[in-house]
Amino acid sequence: MTSYEIDQMLEVDNPQRIFIRGERQAILWEAMEASDAVRIKYASKYASSSNYWKNSIGMSNGITKLGVKAQKQAEERKFQQWADKNTLPEERYIDALPNMQKTIEAITPIEGSMQYLQEAFLRGVEIITAARTATARLDAFYKDYEVELDRKVAKRMFAIAKENMDPKYLPSIYAEVIDTQFGGNIDQYVDWLYNNSAFYSLEKAKNLSDEARTQDPAYVLAQSVIKSYNSLVPEYQALSPRYNEAHRLYVDGRMKMEPQKAWYSDANFTIRLTYGQVLPYNPSDAVTYNYFTTLEGVIAKEDKSNPLEFTVEEKLKELHSKKDYGRYADKDGRLHVGFLANLDITGGNSGSPVIDGKGRLIGLAFDGNWEAMSGDVAFEPALQRCIAVDVRYVLFVIDKFAGCKHIMSELDIVSK
Repeated sequence: MTSYEIDQMLEVDNPQRIFIRGERQAILWEAMEASDAVRIKYASKYASSSNYWKNSIGMSNGITKLGVKAQKQAEERKFQQWADKNTLPEERYIDALPNMQKTIEAITPIEGSMQYLQEAFLRGVEIITAARTATARLDAFYKDYEVELDRKVAKRMFAIAKENMDPKYLPSIYAEVIDTQFGGNIDQYVDWLYNNSAFYSLEKAKNLSDEARTQDPAYVLAQSVIKSYNSLVPEYQALSPRYNEAHRLYVDGRMKMEPQKAWYSDANFTIRLTYGQVLPYNPSDAVTYNYFTTLEGVIAKEDKSNPLEFTVEEKLKELHSKKDYGRYADKDGRLHVGFLANLDITGGNSGSPVIDGKGRLIGLAFDGNWEAMSGDVAFEPALQRCIAVDVRYVLFVIDKFAGCKHIMSELDIVSK
């Protein structure tokens, strides 16, 4: 990744995602705290949204803290000096970085607008999803849908899109309906939309004829958003080959410039193995995080005001109070829950096995620390950690907590 792409990430992509999702999540959270029914419907949606939201926050913080842009710029200066001195113009290495910069500058506003249309409308306003859902799938959609909550979200999403998007990329619904029929009043338009759309309820939505469907306000909105998004695709597609070629030349040139360096292979779409050590780490001065956590930490972290993440089952509390850990306790007498290792981890790795030097399963990878969020761009072994659940805790939950003896009977459990 070049410094130009770092700028795009830190100045547009991540800030927009953090802002848009943060605004929507705040509205969802308030409703979920006020109603168990809403919490049950939206817990998974909220968790899905906040996962990459947190990733973007951690990535931006990590890249800034590690000074990645300055590192990239130093690499680029070195490359340009090499290209100017050692290659011919017709080889095009000389122009790789200038072309990359021009292409990123041209593509950034387009990608930024596409991101807004995706995040604020296609992912953010659920009545648009309803209008695009086949009739046979509407029952499943409405099972976890609160239309009045969605109305509140829609008002905020329409407002922030109007405030932050380039006007020429806004969906036509703004000029054709919101401005002309409602004098630019977004809240009035949204109320009219939800009050007059058949997609306000499952029953009405299922009884819509094909002709009536195309005239429905929610369907008209969906088509307006999709049309705006699709209008950006040709511009994006026209720039993509320029980006790909500049990137290919830069990577190829870097490899020719440093032929003795051990370069990463392209491991996309392959099974890959990362290796390292179980280690603590020091994120800042005078702060140290141990390499493991225990059940004591789980119990202490319970927060009954936050039922989404910090609820502890009564049976787990009972096992803890009795210290009934069976053979799964560590030699220190405590039940270890998770551990840290300086392994690389990225999106899609969750659930991957963590094995020791003898090939024995010792845990399951599921997360990274805040500092590890920037690992896709720059990996710092001293700070970045993979978080894994200790296999002893997994077995404890299966055996002692859940009583799944049929599973336990199939496992070959060994000790050190």
